[in-house]
Amino acid sequence: MNNMTTGSIANHMLRFTLPLILGNIFHQLYNAVDAVIVGRLIGKPALAAVGSAGAIMNVLLFLIAGMSLGASILIAQFYGAQDYDNLKKEMGTAVKAGAVFTAFITVAALLLADTFLKLINTPAAIMPEAGCYLKIISAGLGFTFFYNIFSASLRALGNAKAPIVFLFICSVINAGLDIVFIKYCHLGVAGAAWATVVAQALAALMCFIYIAKKSPLIYLRKKDVRIEYSLLKKTMQYSGIYAFQQSFLYIGVLLVQGAVNTQGINYMAAYNAVTKVDGFALMPGDSLADSLSTFVAQNRGANQRKRILSGLKHAIFIGLLYCSFLALLLPQISGHLMGMFLDPSEQEAIAIGVSYLRIMSILYIITAVCNTFQGFYRGLGLMRITLNATVIQIPIRVILSYSLINSFQLNAVPLATGIGWSLMIIYELFEFTRYLKTSKSK
Repeated sequence: MNNMTTGSIANHMLRFTLPLILGNIFHQLYNAVDAVIVGRLIGKPALAAVGSAGAIMNVLLFLIAGMSLGASILIAQFYGAQDYDNLKKEMGTAVKAGAVFTAFITVAALLLADTFLKLINTPAAIMPEAGCYLKIISAGLGFTFFYNIFSASLRALGNAKAPIVFLFICSVINAGLDIVFIKYCHLGVAGAAWATVVAQALAALMCFIYIAKKSPLIYLRKKDVRIEYSLLKKTMQYSGIYAFQQSFLYIGVLLVQGAVNTQGINYMAAYNAVTKVDGFALMPGDSLADSLSTFVAQNRGANQRKRILSGLKHAIFIGLLYCSFLALLLPQISGHLMGMFLDPSEQEAIAIGVSYLRIMSILYIITAVCNTFQGFYRGLGLMRITLNATVIQIPIRVILSYSLINSFQLNAVPLATGIGWSLMIIYELFEFTRYLKTSKSK
């Protein structure tokens, strides 16, 4: 456990962020390894199928992650305030309510998988493979929920290392099973899906065993798994807004995927590859925002306002340094990155992806501010602001992507995204000035 209410702010931020980065790398590897192996061993149509299914999966995953996020904010606040009784009650409430919600999402996803794929203009030629992949992954959403709630609770207590060790082990297992199921068992995209489900189940199991042995504050016995309705209301307030926000975000991504799908298989395959690169590139900034959320939540529980503002400044500075480095590096290696996902003979798809990445690399700098503020507001429990920021930027991204796609092809997506991010920053800075005025008056 790591109490962030005392000690060096920079030290806390870096020590907590670096394990989160590693954890997010391994998380990204789940999808990226599937994409690399599917693209190289099965082919471009299979890669496009996994990409279409993956876009829908992101919506489902963030619905589930919403419960974990809401619980982790409250757990971090109770931990900072040393209110261990309510901390335990919050853990029990989140586990029981989240499990019921996940069961509902699983059934809905299994029944509506083909409908979702049709809504994003998935070509008929790849519908069977995309549907198969999506249904198998959906069947394993329960494992995903338990890993998310266990790992989020550990991070709320300042322990980012243990979940990463488990995720690393399972990422290696996932990659190994991908090769075995696809290359030797000839299961196609279904093999990639089953490998992901098995690996996620192992990650959840290892987290549970670790909590049972090392983290008594969040270990639940049977009598602890019950809903405290006063806490459930607060959890659902945080979780519901976050889940809606992330779902709205990825529905926007789905709609953008629909625009890209109208351009053909080469653009679909390139877009699937570049979104994986986007995930890795943005992941350190997302990890920094998650670290700031925990830092702010613990210090809010301890009523440390000055320390909260100092943490925000540290996070923005670190984020700007990283994104500036990325803007210089990515254009130099974009061709090599695309070559990881596509066979060298697919020159047209590779060139499409390279052009996208060279534009997007400059725009990443904007996220050093807008994503960091997202983490800041989450930690304060001001979920309304994070939601509004997303609602402002996503329609802009979608509308501009569709408007520009025929003129700029895939490059329409980063152009639209950059404009959306810029509007997001303007709104977040406006709300920050209001926060400063309000907090000074208290």
